[in-house]
Amino acid sequence: MKLHDLFSIDGKTALVTGGSRGIGEMIAAGFLANGATVLISSRKADVCDATAQRLAAEYGGTCVSLPADLSNLEGIDGLAAALREHTDRLDILVNNAGASWGAPLEEFPEVGWDKVMDTNVKGVFFLTQRLLPLLEAAGTSDDPARVVNIGSIDGIRNPVFDTWSYGPSKAAVHALTRQLAAHLVRRNIIVNAIAPGPFPTWMLSTGVGTGGDVEGTDWDLVGRGNPRGRVGTPEDIAGLAIFLCSRAGAYTVGETITCDGGAIVGPAVPPPRA
Repeated sequence: MKLHDLFSIDGKTALVTGGSRGIGEMIAAGFLANGATVLISSRKADVCDATAQRLAAEYGGTCVSLPADLSNLEGIDGLAAALREHTDRLDILVNNAGASWGAPLEEFPEVGWDKVMDTNVKGVFFLTQRLLPLLEAAGTSDDPARVVNIGSIDGIRNPVFDTWSYGPSKAAVHALTRQLAAHLVRRNIIVNAIAPGPFPTWMLSTGVGTGGDVEGTDWDLVGRGNPRGRVGTPEDIAGLAIFLCSRAGAYTVGETITCDGGAIVGPAVPPPRA
């Protein structure tokens, strides 16, 4: 049992939704660097195309852009059809595409509730449903296909920000993960979830007040409030995803694993001294 064999995803085909930036891009890069063929999807076609080209150039291998809006069935069916044009089997599905919406409780709008729930919950369920034939074609008893849903620590604890639909949507993803896992494990499809904490992403930058300026955010400052003293890195999230999708993770079923630097279990961290 050598490490390469235990953690190899070489030759596998993976779809990473929301793969054009943030955590999705980190996972896609990790898969590419370790020999997988990766297809990424995101709502904005130009951004998705550019990220696929950049990742392929940086890490080698094949990275294909399949833009789609996964908040509605039309977009989900379009992505499933586009995927079938590239492959007749899918070893790995990473349901990472997500949305958030922030507003005070008294002002929180219906559109903010629906957008988040449609993308984060409905999109995960129906895309997985539509791709079951491709997942079953890839999965075997010895090497099941894998589904990794990206939840959040905000689905476990109370969110820090006024994102009233985001935490409930991620709690639903965690519950959906367990239910799907129970139904699909005997069909050679293993389902798990990752609940990330703070990572240097566009979404978190909007929460900490830099309005989507990922490069201009002081991530060292943000990380000081975390028990590990930092925010997450691509190695942190890609490493966990690779574990779940490799032989090493083939007996882990229906779990939601935090990747948060201790944010859920760690003690309060005092502010740094001057």
